[in-house]
Amino acid sequence: MGKVVYKLAEDISTDIIYPGRFMATVLPSETPQFCFADDAEFNRQLVSGQIERGSVIVADENFGSGSSREQAASTLKGHGLIVVARSFARIFLQNAVNLGLPTVTCPDIEADLGDDLEVGPDSVLNRTTGKRFPVKPLPATKQAVVDAGGLIPYVRERVVAERSA
Repeated sequence: MGKVVYKLAEDISTDIIYPGRFMATVLPSETPQFCFADDAEFNRQLVSGQIERGSVIVADENFGSGSSREQAASTLKGHGLIVVARSFARIFLQNAVNLGLPTVTCPDIEADLGDDLEVGPDSVLNRTTGKRFPVKPLPATKQAVVDAGGLIPYVRERVVAERSA
């Protein structure tokens, strides 16, 4: 279960999530400091640790549009955030899978700042309102990559398993 800590409209670009002026910073250990950098208050809360890991960002359609910058997913993962959106931009979603960022496509989501959400494999329950919303699950292989923590840990697990067999 996670609390909604940020609510966004449609067409949130990667430049809003991770501004282009910070593109020289690529290490996953460094990108989180620039998460939503142009929203000074929210960024301050993230960087100071006031936002708990497992907290939820809720967005409308086309979250992560724009450039293919991987840092947009990396910066969110660095804070342990979960993103629930009506839909995701294709490249952002693939970057999120590759990096192990939990994303949930929930076309009918209704949630406000402060609501408690219970995110499951088939639905999102807004515990504040009592409403449940179906999700569009990731394909099984992509979900396995996210569950492993990203593409690199997933491949490592598979290589180790194959060598052990």
